[in-house]
Amino acid sequence: MELPVVVQQALGENAPGVSFRSVSQTDPGQLLRMVLLNDSVGNLQAICRRNDLIDLDALNKQLGRDLRMMQRREQVRVRQKSGLQELPALPSLTGWPTVVDRRVDTLEAVALELGEQNLGLVMPGEDFRRLTGKADRRDFTVDPGEIIVNLDNHSADRDELHSAIKKFTGLRIQQRLEDTLELPPLPETAQRIIQLRVNPNAVMGDLVDVVESDPSLAAQVVSWASSSFYAAAGQVSSVHDAVSRVLGFDLVMNLAMGLALGRALKHPKDHPDGYVDYWQQAIWQAQAAGILASMMPRGRRPVFGLAYLAGLLHNFGYLVLAQVFPPHFRLVCRSLEVNPDTDSSVIEHYLLGITREQIAAQLMENWGMPDEVSLAIRFQKNPIYEGPHNDYARLLWLGRQLLTERGVALGAGGASTAAVYDELGLDREAVQKQFDELVRRKDSIMAMAGMMNQGA
Repeated sequence: MELPVVVQQALGENAPGVSFRSVSQTDPGQLLRMVLLNDSVGNLQAICRRNDLIDLDALNKQLGRDLRMMQRREQVRVRQKSGLQELPALPSLTGWPTVVDRRVDTLEAVALELGEQNLGLVMPGEDFRRLTGKADRRDFTVDPGEIIVNLDNHSADRDELHSAIKKFTGLRIQQRLEDTLELPPLPETAQRIIQLRVNPNAVMGDLVDVVESDPSLAAQVVSWASSSFYAAAGQVSSVHDAVSRVLGFDLVMNLAMGLALGRALKHPKDHPDGYVDYWQQAIWQAQAAGILASMMPRGRRPVFGLAYLAGLLHNFGYLVLAQVFPPHFRLVCRSLEVNPDTDSSVIEHYLLGITREQIAAQLMENWGMPDEVSLAIRFQKNPIYEGPHNDYARLLWLGRQLLTERGVALGAGGASTAAVYDELGLDREAVQKQFDELVRRKDSIMAMAGMMNQGA
């Protein structure tokens, strides 16, 4: 393969010393990435090992800057100007000031991704150091393998949460968790819905009464049932009509619960660029969990409503983090942007000492939510969790992988493994087809999320 002219020019006298290799066959520890940053001072590009986590706060403190990831439309403009689909870690492609992480200088060889045909350039580390000789050298990354995230020990969550709060607020933890966090109590509507859920004698009329007691929720339920997402025959004229004829008891209960909890906390104005918003994530994961639950064998199939609710609330910790750690939530957002291939749990544990999954599960437990939901939220990032209600957690994990594989921007994902399908008793080919169809209905999902957002 012949190198693009701009890449040859960027390599200069080092061009003859490079070789081509498939990225999949390259040593992952040698792969580099270049991140485009800017602030009011100007542009800067940062080069580091691909799998390392960029500590943007540390870099800003060292440089006395307020850098963040360059907006996507500006990045597209830079790539178009160079004529490349992706920018390999070659500073002269832009000519901007450059900072190189010192870990890069320890490599005997480096690999630069071209972004075309999954190919990369491999060159001696000495040549790359000479090529980037004018760049500033700094220590601004962390090896994710050095960050120990608690994925299994649920009993330690409260201690980690208290430790994180002490670290960032200086509060002395003397009250119950929900008071310490200064979070509102469980909304009355949600309390009444939980009471209905645990009442074996509850009937549709009871749910209609709860929904109608909250005018905004009642209007929301009617608008849901009237939407093209459900394609109801005829006009939906009342909550009773919406529940009995279109949506059903369980779905209304869970949607109402999700909306009631979503309204309990303010949605942050700041958010990581490149991710779909809170309600879009909620609806995508709820639909995914519902599909997977319904496809499992009858003998071990989870309760559809609880699986759907776990999906709907899977990212509730995002709202909690924004309220509990407001000054540091911005750091989380900026770090997610510059570390798109690192899971949010790793980033949050590094920055805060706690993850959104831990804090949300603890709150759900305090609020008396069903164990199936709180444990699914807590262990959704651990596909090999073997504790109670592990099927619910695996449904969330698998749903996330299937959606990210199809381009839904939920954050870092990974490949879904055959073992998880086997453990859940799922037919992989049938599941793939169902998710292809789900993503084809993207407009309907977006409309549904929009209605949830209006109700919040």
